[in-house]
Amino acid sequence: MRRIACEQRADWRETAARVGFQFHTIDGEPYWDESGYYGFTLKEIERDLEAPTAELDGMCREFVARAIDDERMMRALQIPQDMWNCVAASFRRGDPSLYGRFDLRYDGNGPAKLLEYNADTPTAVFETAVFQWMWLEEAIARQIIPRNADQYNSLHERLIGAWKTIGLGRHVHLAAITESVEDFGTVSYLEDTARQAGLPTTILAMGDIGRTSKGQFVDRNDRPIELAFKLYPWEWMFREEFGRSLAGASTRWIEPPWKAVLSNKGILPLLWQMFPRHPNLLPAYFDDDPEAARLGSSFVRKPLYSREGANVEICVSGEAVDADGGPYGAEGFIRQGIAPLPRFDENYAVVGSWLAAGVPCGLSVREDATPITKNTSRFVPHAIID
Repeated sequence: MRRIACEQRADWRETAARVGFQFHTIDGEPYWDESGYYGFTLKEIERDLEAPTAELDGMCREFVARAIDDERMMRALQIPQDMWNCVAASFRRGDPSLYGRFDLRYDGNGPAKLLEYNADTPTAVFETAVFQWMWLEEAIARQIIPRNADQYNSLHERLIGAWKTIGLGRHVHLAAITESVEDFGTVSYLEDTARQAGLPTTILAMGDIGRTSKGQFVDRNDRPIELAFKLYPWEWMFREEFGRSLAGASTRWIEPPWKAVLSNKGILPLLWQMFPRHPNLLPAYFDDDPEAARLGSSFVRKPLYSREGANVEICVSGEAVDADGGPYGAEGFIRQGIAPLPRFDENYAVVGSWLAAGVPCGLSVREDATPITKNTSRFVPHAIID
C-alpha cells in the first residue's frame, strides 16, 4: 500500500456535475481528491482486506444471534427495551441487508484492524462504486496511471444484484433527510441501482412518512410503504414518536432492524469479549468497565452512537492529543486500544471495506490531516498496481 501522486483530470469537476456528484467540495474545500491515489497489490487486497472483511461479517452475524437473546448485551448497546422483540424478529426472519462498510486501520503490513462498523447508514457509496471507477477508466485512457491498473470494486454490480433479491419486484421507497446534499445524492444513487434491478421507486423525505390509524406507514399519496430504504439511523427511529409503530407495521426496512445491534460502538468491546485476541480486532472495553484499565492511559474514547468522528477523543499518556466535538455521548462511551492510522505524505488514511448482500466487494480510502476521520475528510481513489 502506498500513496502515489498523479495528475488530476482537467475536467473532473465537469464530469462530477454531469453524473450528479454535487458534494465533491465541502465548505470550499475538496472532498474528492485525485491529486494522488492509493496503490495496492492484489495480494494485499485478497489476503489482508477481502478475506478479513468476510470473516468480520461472519463474526458480526454470530454476535447478533447471541445478542438478541442476551438482555445484558441489549442493555449495554442502549437499544430501547420496547424494541428488543422487533430487532430479534427481524433477525430470525432473515431480513436481508443491502450493504455496509467496515472502517479498517491498514498500512500494507500486518493484519487490518477493525476501527468501527458502519452497519446501518454508510455514505460514500456513490463515490466508491461509481466515481472512482470512472476515474480509473479515464486515468488509464489518459495515461495518468499504468495501463494494467485495476480496482477492487464490484460494488455497483453487487448492489443491483442485491436489489433483485431483496426487492422481488416490489415498489421501494427511499427516505432520507433530503435537505442534505450528500444524503440526497446517496439515496438518488441507490434509487438508480434499484431501478436498474427492475424495481419501481419513490424518493421521499423522512418527515413525509405518514401513518394510518392502524399504524401502517404510507407516503404523501397514502400509498402503503411495503419496502423502505432509509438513510436514517435506527437509534433515532427507535426514540421518535412513530417508533411505537415499527413493530406492528408491515413495512420491511433496509437496513433491517437487526442492524441496530451492529450500528454502535458498543459492538467493539462485545466482539472483543467473544473473540479475544482476534488478529483483526483491537482490545476494547466499555468506559465504566474496570477492565478498561488494561489499556492504561493511552486509548481512543468513542461514544456508543456517533457519526463521522464526532465526540471521538484520542488520549496518549493521559493527555488528549486530538478530539472532535459534537452532540453525542449521552448513551455512554467505549475505550479502544490505539492503532495509529498510517501517514502518507502527511495524510492519515483509513480504509473502508464494503459489502453488498454480505459479499465483500469494494474499497474506499479517506484521508485527513488529523488522526480523526471526519465528514470533511477527503476521498482518494485507489488502484491495484502489481
